[in-house]
Amino acid sequence: MTDSESRDGDRIRTFPFPMDHGLLGVGVQVGPMDDRGPWHAAVPLEGVHRIDFHVVMLFDGGPVRHMIDFTEYEVGAGDLLWIRPGQVHRFSRATEYRGTVLTMQPGFLPRATVEATGLYRYDLPPLLRPDEARLAGLRHSLAQLEREYADAATDTATLPLSLHTAVLRHSLTAFLLRLAHLAAGSAEAARPAGDTTFTRFRDAVEQGFAGNHSVSAYADALGYSRRTLVRAVRAATGETPKGFIDKRVVLEAKRLLAHTDLPTGRVGVAVGFPDSANFSKFFHLHTGTTPVAFRAELR
Repeated sequence: MTDSESRDGDRIRTFPFPMDHGLLGVGVQVGPMDDRGPWHAAVPLEGVHRIDFHVVMLFDGGPVRHMIDFTEYEVGAGDLLWIRPGQVHRFSRATEYRGTVLTMQPGFLPRATVEATGLYRYDLPPLLRPDEARLAGLRHSLAQLEREYADAATDTATLPLSLHTAVLRHSLTAFLLRLAHLAAGSAEAARPAGDTTFTRFRDAVEQGFAGNHSVSAYADALGYSRRTLVRAVRAATGETPKGFIDKRVVLEAKRLLAHTDLPTGRVGVAVGFPDSANFSKFFHLHTGTTPVAFRAELR
């Protein structure tokens, strides 16, 4: 084993935006979805892997089973899956994927649009089931985006690529605004949408969960009382701040156990547990199994 291979085994392999497909230099791709789709050529579709770009799949058939962050989702015709950068997922072995897929680099849209469309709302559910009217609007908007993308790929003589790119950004924004409205309107996600206290806490946890598991430390850093933080997180998620932190730690531990060769003790260190026994107790408390058993079940 080379040093490079050893290092790869110590972290979750992240696949970049697939620039080897479609329009080079443009951070968005859209087209038909099949058993390969416009995925990065090296992505092990049937294995757990991580991506650093957005994927939105609108399905024309089903049922399809797709795992995102260790939750299995069953998707049918008219449903959408929205997978965000950093999430781990796995394609189904037994089913075929049919429909339209959008892939997008995080930096393709301006900051104001990113904030308006909730591109980094990891608290939102990845599976979306629009009603008939919303589905019609999403299909129309995505079809327009697909036409603009096809024009940009073929019509380089009439219009410069920079103009095509600008039109693509507008078309993509229109689609994502519809999608974000659908996501924020779901029963699970509506509550935290406008809560600044919660969103600041959520972002702080995302940045610091590997080394900071203390509710009081987050409250102090954000300038809130512990009571204010408890109230905001409970209103947004129905759980305590400690429960929210622990869920994020468990998720990252599962990711590392599933997709790296790190010894379980080093996984514990990576998520803030220098003592391997304490990590095993914590993991068992929240999952009902040990880190070693969890890893064995995936292999």
